[in-house]
Amino acid sequence: MAAELGLPVRAAQRRGIRWRFTTLYAGLFLASAVVLLTVVGLVAGGSHQAAPVPGAGAGTLPSAARERIASLEHQLAEAHSRQVEQLLLGSAVGLAVTGLLSVGLGWFAAGRVLRPLRAMTAATRRISADSLHERLAVPGPHDELRGLGDTIDELLERLEQAFAAQRRFVADASHELRTPLATMRASVDVALAKPGPVPEQTRTVARRVRAELDQVDRLLDGFLMLARAQHGVPLPGTEPVCLDALVAAALAERAAAASGKQLRVDTGRAADGSGAWVGGDRTLLRRMVDNLVDNAIGHNRPGGWIRVATGVEDTDVCLVVENGGPLLTEDQVAQLTRPFRRLGAERTGGGGGAGAGLGLSIVAAVAEAHGGTLALRARAEGGLRAAVTLSRAAEAGAAP
Repeated sequence: MAAELGLPVRAAQRRGIRWRFTTLYAGLFLASAVVLLTVVGLVAGGSHQAAPVPGAGAGTLPSAARERIASLEHQLAEAHSRQVEQLLLGSAVGLAVTGLLSVGLGWFAAGRVLRPLRAMTAATRRISADSLHERLAVPGPHDELRGLGDTIDELLERLEQAFAAQRRFVADASHELRTPLATMRASVDVALAKPGPVPEQTRTVARRVRAELDQVDRLLDGFLMLARAQHGVPLPGTEPVCLDALVAAALAERAAAASGKQLRVDTGRAADGSGAWVGGDRTLLRRMVDNLVDNAIGHNRPGGWIRVATGVEDTDVCLVVENGGPLLTEDQVAQLTRPFRRLGAERTGGGGGAGAGLGLSIVAAVAEAHGGTLALRARAEGGLRAAVTLSRAAEAGAAP
């Protein structure tokens, strides 16, 4: 029902809880009022009894006196009946008025009761993986709500420590592994550079080892880039960067790879010619564009196509990279931004040049670090459409 009315689900749920509290308060108040008025009505209705006539028995009284007494008793009964009717009418009016007031007071009381929960919900919703240092810090007495807030704060502290430990491990491990990799690469190069004939089998093994070392080195670069993008601190060296220039540089560097697969490359720019300028870290943004282009080339079919376009709309800049290829399901596409998630040999190529499954994860992390988003969608004809949306910056600077 909330979706049909266009209301957010959370808002509809919150209103539902408040209405339930209001109904409970108003129902209890009205039930108490009905019971009270029922008791008053019963007491008032049964309290009237004819008073005994002093003096001699009824048979000794004159007929005129007996008629007078009967008339007075009748008038008294009518007066009492009118009083009861007026009492019931007034009670009904009062019950209706107090019923309306009870709804309003119940709504107000429910809002006061739920106010701390709303504040906790809003604060929890603001806290993300990049702001786990924030806490709810619920004020007030040590009651159930304060206990709930403290429990959430403890959970956030444990999450912050876990995220920090993960990022430190990725960064430290990547740095520490560079030294032995450089040593192994140098040893292979020295072995191949020795004077004298080198057996062809040795050369083949050395080239294979060198290729694997290069692959591990690219994997470590991906680790470092992913850790940096997800570090959760303000970006260093923020400056205006032209996405059009980054796209041109990425396509120029990969022209040989695209020609080797006989790919047709189409490009497009903003209609007004002003350029797609964004504010951020130039190194991270360049890696984001490079990964999108690499993904489009590497996960394509020979003789396929690539389309790279930038656009500007109001305060946003959009970079769209599309490529042909095999059909993908939406479930498969939803997993592509997870680290090391690859969809088999048909997407990775199955060769030694296959990626490590970090490309789109890095793209998503870089976009999020710049306050943007990455949207992936499987094309009906086959292939993938990747759209990055970032905030627009004033045109400045020079192309990289």
